[in-house]
Amino acid sequence: MSEEMEVATIDEPVAVREGDELDVATIGEFLKDAIPGTMGAIRIKQFPNGYSNLTYLIQAGDREMILRRPPFGKKPKSGHDMSREYRILKALKPIFRYCPEPLVYSEDPAIMGCPFYVMERIHGLIIRKQLPLGMHLTKDGARKLSENFITVLCELHSIDYKKVGLENFGRPEGYVKRQVNGWIGRYRDARTPDVSDYEDIMGWLMEKMPGESGTPCVIHNDYKFDNVVLDSENPLEIIGVLDWEMATIGDPLMDFGNSLAYWVEWDDARPLGDIAMMATNIEGMITRVEQIALYSKITGRVIDNFDFYYCFGLFRLAAIWQQLYYRYYHGQTRDERFQWFREGNAILETVLRHLTRISDI
Repeated sequence: MSEEMEVATIDEPVAVREGDELDVATIGEFLKDAIPGTMGAIRIKQFPNGYSNLTYLIQAGDREMILRRPPFGKKPKSGHDMSREYRILKALKPIFRYCPEPLVYSEDPAIMGCPFYVMERIHGLIIRKQLPLGMHLTKDGARKLSENFITVLCELHSIDYKKVGLENFGRPEGYVKRQVNGWIGRYRDARTPDVSDYEDIMGWLMEKMPGESGTPCVIHNDYKFDNVVLDSENPLEIIGVLDWEMATIGDPLMDFGNSLAYWVEWDDARPLGDIAMMATNIEGMITRVEQIALYSKITGRVIDNFDFYYCFGLFRLAAIWQQLYYRYYHGQTRDERFQWFREGNAILETVLRHLTRISDI
């Protein structure tokens, strides 16, 4: 560990939330039959962060595994497909070292009532909204980490999906149009009476929508700062990428734009600065403009119309947040964190109205 770093706490599980409980005995019996070498008492905890698929720590003796399952309540048609998440991890793990090792997948309703899968745990550091207690990043360190963040995405986008057996994993033709239409539909479907209809912003996206940007590739579709795992001994290095539930084959610039939608800079003015949910706003982190330049340099991709990709990423984020708020509004979750997404939705609307008038990222 460098001198500028001190020991930092890691992302730790806690007691399972009320309403998210699992049947320990049934799961333990399944795992001991399905995964060789699994033995000892089964203990289950839950990772409290994240708002989509539920993530649990399974401890079996000295072994630690991660179980992923869909949330309780309303689910989008494809946003919580455990089989897709498991399949892409199986395909990518041999060539993309940042994937966790998938262990077993099951659709047996007798075990949990839903599809789920289990993977090995990657031990490391996950940074959420703020740096963990005891961790400090210099400006140079923050810059290096944020550059590594883009470099890993570029590495993913360089993979030949046909060579790893994912030629039937998605439909790259017409991907941009399907995404725009799809997220417009999801927003309308999840809209509650107390939020904006976003219709004028949807119209801007339809009008500005480009064609495909070039060669399709494996895209993560939720690549953000708190979905990467850092080396505990050298927190400037990324050792894992998590949450592959929305991965597919598609347009890499759409993936990049989705990622930038989460990136709030240290000097961003309100209201954009108010939606910082990750520690991307540490002084020294590269800016969105610098990320675009670095991505283009590494991949060789010419990036035109990036106002569209960034604004689409922000709208998609609004739709995701609205889906989460929908669950709270209709009493499908008791998690009070979901209440905030109504406010977040309004902030994104303000930002998007500003950007779609200026069209200058």
